[in-house]
Amino acid sequence: MTQHTATPSSSHDATPQVLCIGSVLWDIIGRSPAEMRRGSDMPGRITRLPGGVAMNIAMTLARFGLKPDLLSAVGRDPEGEELIKACSQLGCGTTHVYRSEDLPTDRYMAVEGGNGLIAAIADAHSLEAAGDKILRPLMDGTLGSGHAPYEGAIALDGNLTLSLLAEIATEPAFARADLRVAPASPGKAERLRPFLTSTRGTLYVNLEEAGLLCQTTFTDSETAALALIARGAARVLVTDGGASASEANSHGELDRVITQKPPRVTVARVTGAGDTFMAAHIAAEARGEDRHKALATALQAAATYVSGESPL
Repeated sequence: MTQHTATPSSSHDATPQVLCIGSVLWDIIGRSPAEMRRGSDMPGRITRLPGGVAMNIAMTLARFGLKPDLLSAVGRDPEGEELIKACSQLGCGTTHVYRSEDLPTDRYMAVEGGNGLIAAIADAHSLEAAGDKILRPLMDGTLGSGHAPYEGAIALDGNLTLSLLAEIATEPAFARADLRVAPASPGKAERLRPFLTSTRGTLYVNLEEAGLLCQTTFTDSETAALALIARGAARVLVTDGGASASEANSHGELDRVITQKPPRVTVARVTGAGDTFMAAHIAAEARGEDRHKALATALQAAATYVSGESPL
């Protein structure tokens, strides 16, 4: 049997300001400027870039001047070696990434048209198979332990298994961390339920994901945010595309929820917009911005991202 190892992948001397836990993979994105529907066959461009929710958040945090460090699973195949090198070049620490001889590097594939995301498939099976091995640095004293919990910010994505997310939601080693949690996709939104029952962390979800967590349908972000708080969430940010975004918390009745409208822009790309919003919000609060300013900063960053010039 091949032995799994977790030896350092690169040097990263400084203590990370934000740990990004979750998927680190290759994004394979096909984009066409034309509107598309099921069965469409259009000319366009296909790109391959470092991606995954944790990676997208880490890259954005690095651009904002923070020091992110990744906790994930990346194979030792050629794709994995290339990905680790790309992560380091983008300012994302990889010292604590779990490297496996047996598991291939994960991939995400999406098709986008002029009318938005058409379809996507996330193959994060290696991350799921690695399980709690990716959390060892937070358990064995390297970055923290149950007796001396990590006290910094952690960006966590829902590509982890439900059992692992449930463990993080109650594990003493995470009790003092500033947990920021995203579901990765609507199909994985219900994996965030342990954070409702434990009233821990800040959840970043869109309107559809909020509905799945509350087992209903919402028509606006403010109603969804308050419903999540009522269900046990400690703090939530709910986005609704170009319509609105709301931030709510469980601390007191005064100004419990705030809602803002994002800038109006022409949408050029979709994949990664939610990750950009989350990272920009984390960075804004790290700079000391209050909740109103931080929400505005995150909405502006996401708008800038989706209106960015397409690589076509």
